[in-house]
This record gives sequence, structure tokens and C-alpha cells, in this order.
Amino acid sequence: MTTPQGARARARMEVTTAIKDEARRQLAAEGAAKLSLRAVARELGMVSSALYRYFPSRDDLLTALIIDAYDSLGEAADAADAAAAGAAPAHRWVLVCEAVRGWALTHPHEYALIYGSPVPGYSAPDTTIPPAARVGLVLVGILREAFEGRGLARTPVPAELAPEARRMADELVPGLPPEVAVAMAAAWAQLFGLVGFELFGQFKGIVAEAERERFFRHAAAQLAHGVGLVFP
Repeated sequence: MTTPQGARARARMEVTTAIKDEARRQLAAEGAAKLSLRAVARELGMVSSALYRYFPSRDDLLTALIIDAYDSLGEAADAADAAAAGAAPAHRWVLVCEAVRGWALTHPHEYALIYGSPVPGYSAPDTTIPPAARVGLVLVGILREAFEGRGLARTPVPAELAPEARRMADELVPGLPPEVAVAMAAAWAQLFGLVGFELFGQFKGIVAEAERERFFRHAAAQLAHGVGLVFP
């Protein structure tokens, strides 16, 4: 038998989902900067005061959408790595990168929300940090496994960068060498740069549309080399 508390919780979840779905529709149509609680409430046939019981402000709704997007992207990366269990780390790296690209092409507006232009007047709270790190943790896990196994090829960092490299290693990838921390940070930026260039039309006239999947796979393999992974 469903308890009154259970029914209320289910109803609240359904309304929350409807609010988020309408907000995503508005993101696709108008962009994050124009997201409005009043507009969401109007489209759902709700009064604004009722919607505020679910999301007290636009920023609260944006934060929920951002966390959902990061988690969805993280789940895609996790699934790709799990499906490649037993493969060489370099191959797993490429497959996870391809999963990131695939998710972005399928969810362009959500990708733009988390990796596009900042939303004016919005500052993401710390609660977005763990979801945002999920893809990075998958890639770092691949590097760690390779380092503890056959090892990683390492490119020395300049002496003037060594202190920062050690800090990055200690704080971001404990147990891995400073050279790997620097390479991972560069690869992270390049991965999302590649995806963003494709998604936002920056490859037009540079990489033929029919060749972009192959181009990305090659680029992801180059990123794997850059972080010290070796293809068998």
C-alpha cells in the first residue's frame, strides 16, 4: 500500500521532472541566459509561487540542470569504460573520449550549458564540482591503472613549472607523477576543445563533416599519447 508520504514524494518528483523538462526545452529555444521561472511556470500551467516551492530561484533551477547534465555525461563515460573492461588503457581512453563526444552531439544544449559561455549573473555553487569531475575521474582512473601496470611515458616539464606540477599532482592526481598531472590537465582542455569546436561549428571549412568521427578518434588517440599511454 502506498503511504501518503510516499504518494507526496512521488508527486513532488513528477512535478520536479516536469519543471526540469520544460526548462531544458526553454534552454534549447532561448538559451540559458533567458531561462525564466515565470515562463516555466506559465508553460506548465502553474502559478509562480507554486514553482518557487520546488526551485526558489532561477539559479537553483540552473544548478539542478547543470548537475543533471554533468551526471548524465559522467554516466556515459562510466558506461564506455565499463564496456571496455579488459582492453588496453589507451583503447579505453579513446572510447571514453568518444563517449563524451557522442553525449555532446546528442545533448547539444545541455553541453552548451556546462561547457559553453557563462550564464550572466550566475555563479555555480560547490555542489556542481563533484559531478563536473566525473569524466576526469574516469580518465585519471585509466591513467592510474596504466601507471601501476606497464607504466606511462612521461614528458619532462620545464623547471619553472615544476612547483606547480607538483601541486597539481598532489591535489588532483595523488599518487601519479607531476608530469602526468600536467599532461592530464592539457588533455582535459583539448578534449573539450575538440568537442566544443565541432558542436559550435568551428570545424566548418576545416574538417569535412563526413570525416569528423574519424578525425576525433585520431585526435583522441593523440591525446592518449600525450598523457603517456602506449597502444599495444
